[in-house]
Amino acid sequence: MYENPAPRGPTQHRVAIIGSGFSGLGMAIRLKQSGEHDFVVFEKEGGVGGTWRVNHYPGCACDVQSHLYSYSFEPNPRWSRMFAPQPEIKAYLEHCARKYGVLPHLRFNTEIRSARWDEDAALWRITDADGIEHTAKVLISGMGGLSTPAYPDVPGIEHFKGKTFHSQQWDHDFDLTSKRVAVIGTGASAIQFVPQIQPKVARLDLYQRTPPWIVPKPDRAITAAEKTVFENLPFVQTALRAAIYGMLESRALAFSVEPRIMKLAQKMAEAHIRRQVEDPVLRAKLTPDYTMGCKRVLISDDYYPALTQPNVEVITSGIREVRAHSLIDTDGVEREVDAIIFGTGFKATDPVPRGVVYGRDGRDLVDAWPQGPEAYKGAAVAGFPNLFFIMGPNTGLGHNSMVYMIESQIAYVADALKIMDRRRLRSVEVHPAAQKAYNASLQERLQKAIWSVGGCKSWYVHPVSGRNVTLWPGFTWQFRRATRRFDPLAYTLKPAGKPRSLGNARPSTARQPA
Repeated sequence: MYENPAPRGPTQHRVAIIGSGFSGLGMAIRLKQSGEHDFVVFEKEGGVGGTWRVNHYPGCACDVQSHLYSYSFEPNPRWSRMFAPQPEIKAYLEHCARKYGVLPHLRFNTEIRSARWDEDAALWRITDADGIEHTAKVLISGMGGLSTPAYPDVPGIEHFKGKTFHSQQWDHDFDLTSKRVAVIGTGASAIQFVPQIQPKVARLDLYQRTPPWIVPKPDRAITAAEKTVFENLPFVQTALRAAIYGMLESRALAFSVEPRIMKLAQKMAEAHIRRQVEDPVLRAKLTPDYTMGCKRVLISDDYYPALTQPNVEVITSGIREVRAHSLIDTDGVEREVDAIIFGTGFKATDPVPRGVVYGRDGRDLVDAWPQGPEAYKGAAVAGFPNLFFIMGPNTGLGHNSMVYMIESQIAYVADALKIMDRRRLRSVEVHPAAQKAYNASLQERLQKAIWSVGGCKSWYVHPVSGRNVTLWPGFTWQFRRATRRFDPLAYTLKPAGKPRSLGNARPSTARQPA
């Protein structure tokens, strides 16, 4: 736990960043490196780390190789495994915060409740949970899409007398030993913690709505000799990082370019189930009926073996009702339990709640997204001047490292700030026509991707509009190319002290997702 280096009370800064995960911390480091010191980072938790701080359930680890799931400017030669566990990733981000001198800019235990654009003053008025108002010329959201836990609508859950918690809020003080536990959900978190708790509990009832496709996890310990090589010959680690990137990037062909290729990759997942699950009835329950890739592809070597143990039952009939000490499925079978653990993921398609961000004329950001979140290059939204997103809409990935996408957006926002300085701009705001054309092209490409044609219903898709508002439909190098430089022609630029706009009067409406 850090001491909060910043004093309590109102602050005035040029730039305010919300969140200190990979996005917010990376943006802060970039500002510091560019010579910008007038910024603050608001963090609702007691330290840096974002999702890698608040998610600490048993078995929590990354599903992207460690050497790629890190900042390009700060390689870590001391990773213990090919896929880093949560404590190491959290420690890595804490190290970066210290090394690059951003700790004095952080305000921990400061939750932001609202942010309002003040047109007359050309700044954002930001109110924290204590009612203290802060101001900033530019507001950058590094909150991420996987920060708000999602809970299913389970009838009667309020009557349950046992223990309940979400995987993100794991209660380590509650001893699961010899308890009867119900796990609801079979997503990325559940397949990591289920094998960890299965040997401890008396019984584990796993309520599965839709099974995930799971492939083997090529994980292993990194040897002491390898760590020595990485420390003394850093170009070796750089080469390994590049090789991992190239290998993962090739998978975009099956996800976005030619989804039929995924049928071939699916053979590996089918063989994985056959090897690890001998019981044909259980195997049938665990085999998805959609094409691999339509939902998030997961990696694990111990999930299937855990489900074959005698104290585990996989239940696919759904939950009809929760009572004081039991769950009743839709077949009418009642099972007594001592605890319910939700492994139901996050609200990725609704990342910003209503009543938090207000743009020009007091318009709520949620009202600007009637068909679900959208932005220009995942970074800017029309009607919300001087507001930028890192890991914004349609920047998520199904095939490669999100840190690569984060660094691409950081470069784009940093260049925007540089241009605002150079031209002495009061505000920048993406033109609605540019945002509309960009997203029309994105959605056109997404309609041909595996997430649309794979035959599933996933959390990538907004429940009302049916639009995929989460993922990037292509190669990550295409996104890197599109965000390498800030493109002022797509924006309305207002100079300080003048009411008229600079830039082109008719912003470009070219369809340019990449």
